[in-house]
Amino acid sequence: MIQWILTFSLIFITLSILAIIYRLVVGPTASERVQALDVLGTTIIAGIAIFSVLLRTTAFFEVALLIGILSFIGTIALARYIERGIVIERK
Repeated sequence: MIQWILTFSLIFITLSILAIIYRLVVGPTASERVQALDVLGTTIIAGIAIFSVLLRTTAFFEVALLIGILSFIGTIALARYIERGIVIERK
């Protein structure tokens, strides 16, 4: 029973990832694209966690943490680029 629930949740997460990618590409403003990128990272982490529970292993938890860190850094960099037009200031 739990395997069916996990499988259906992975299917729904896959569909939501496709919708998020559509919003990421078509988003009318840059701020909506940054939000879509942040939500994409969170959704991928949730998918990895469910997949890890489905396989009954903890091997993917480090990957989920790494994706979370990279998603956070990417969101900060894109937000700073939208705000100032430059990510790294050089003097």
